[in-house]
Amino acid sequence: MKLSGHFSLRELTASQTALRKGIDNKPTPEHVENLTELAVQVLEPTRRHFGKPISISSGYRSEELCEAIGSKKTSQHARGEAADFECFGVDNRELAKYIKNNLVFDQLILEFYNPDDPSSGWVHCSYSKEENRKQSLLYNGKDYTEWLT
Repeated sequence: MKLSGHFSLRELTASQTALRKGIDNKPTPEHVENLTELAVQVLEPTRRHFGKPISISSGYRSEELCEAIGSKKTSQHARGEAADFECFGVDNRELAKYIKNNLVFDQLILEFYNPDDPSSGWVHCSYSKEENRKQSLLYNGKDYTEWLT
């Protein structure tokens, strides 16, 4: 099932951990609706801007899957509102910066980024149909800090 021009439900629900542990990671219709909004509002415009494929490392996660990987079941991933991704050949800071300055989003986190290695880390971005806080953060594996630039 296509969620947008370049993104499918399959790639936004894929999980090696779910397969390995036998966890059902099938989204509800509401989750699919949220994933579609995320794809249309964030992922598609980002792909169009950079003209390169975006690799999703984590999209929708059932509550059980969230707990299995050490996340919280209240994560926006469990609501189908968030994805972790990269765009190969694009510095992850530049990827996050584009989203921050050009798109509507709820939360944007540049995770595990090292300025000496532009391909380090990944971008976490969420989108909500209801209210988007435009919160920008950096996460180094220990602490969250507000990202101003």
